[in-house]
Amino acid sequence: MSNPLKIKLSIADRVYPLTINPEQEEGLRKATKKIEEMIKRFEKSYAVRDKQDVLAMCALQFAAQVEQKSIDKESDTQFVEDKLNALNDLLQDHLS
Repeated sequence: MSNPLKIKLSIADRVYPLTINPEQEEGLRKATKKIEEMIKRFEKSYAVRDKQDVLAMCALQFAAQVEQKSIDKESDTQFVEDKLNALNDLLQDHLS
């Protein structure tokens, strides 16, 4: 097991010190970069009065992406299950 790593991440002009497992560092830094890029996009596109509003929109965007992936996965799983059932029926008919 590796030793905890202390890092600082800057999000919306605030610094957040964290103690993490070294394996988490890359993911956290990439997530921070995506958040910062999204903040810049929202600030360019909309008249934003407060960083809190921008952060709320970022949170909503990320949560929506996670939920959509979950919905898509369920849909894909159902599609594959239906295809396998159809194939199974064909095989059963052929073997009978």
